[in-house]
Amino acid sequence: MTNMAGRHWLLLRGLCRETAHWGDFPAWLQTAFPESTVSTLDLPGTGRFYRQISPNSIEAITEHARLQALQDGLLAQPVTVLALSLGGMVAWEWMRRYPQDIAAAALVNTSFAGLSPFYRRLRWQSYRQFLGLLLERELYERELAIIRLISNRRTHDLETAAAWAEIQQARPIGFTNAVRQIVAASRYRPGNHKPKTPVLLLNSRCDRLVAPACSDAIHEKWQIETVSHPWAGHDLSLDDGAWLVNRLKDWTTQLTV
Repeated sequence: MTNMAGRHWLLLRGLCRETAHWGDFPAWLQTAFPESTVSTLDLPGTGRFYRQISPNSIEAITEHARLQALQDGLLAQPVTVLALSLGGMVAWEWMRRYPQDIAAAALVNTSFAGLSPFYRRLRWQSYRQFLGLLLERELYERELAIIRLISNRRTHDLETAAAWAEIQQARPIGFTNAVRQIVAASRYRPGNHKPKTPVLLLNSRCDRLVAPACSDAIHEKWQIETVSHPWAGHDLSLDDGAWLVNRLKDWTTQLTV
């Protein structure tokens, strides 16, 4: 299946985020892979499913995501998954359960229970700020604070915050769903065996939400190829989408040679 890598992309976002939070990145990816399809998928409790109650386990979130992908006709051919943070946990579980669905998977700034302690998976320095954000009622201020936590590029903060506030206004992520996603992420353990599917780990060395050591721990357990960005924050696609696209091109080229 490795020769299908990069042919059909499926993008999964992370904690409390939906497909619209990818911004221009899917278009950049499409430009880099002009003969490929690029699709996005909302997880339960976010985006078009914001009225649903999110499951509180990665296993159940994965089953929901796969069913929706089947209904949307996205699994006619094996997909190459690009998944951020909590989305990376979903991608890993998906590969464990349904390896035939996925040609390859690139996991960005993700982490697993059992491999990394909780204070690295959600860095202790961010606890107070993160909990405060969940309770912030003014949408623009909330989204601006989120951006300043997960992004290290300051040039587009106000523009991005305005766009993200509109997303939250249209399809709000509720406090209950946020907590249930946090619970799901905190509990998820990846099992003892590496998926047979090709996997690439990407992390940001200056991630202030999830310690980059979490990706290092995954690499050390299974010797999975890891590529690090020197200055980006947790939302790597927001901070340096061009760098991310180039790394994905290099990786998929290696897989298809």
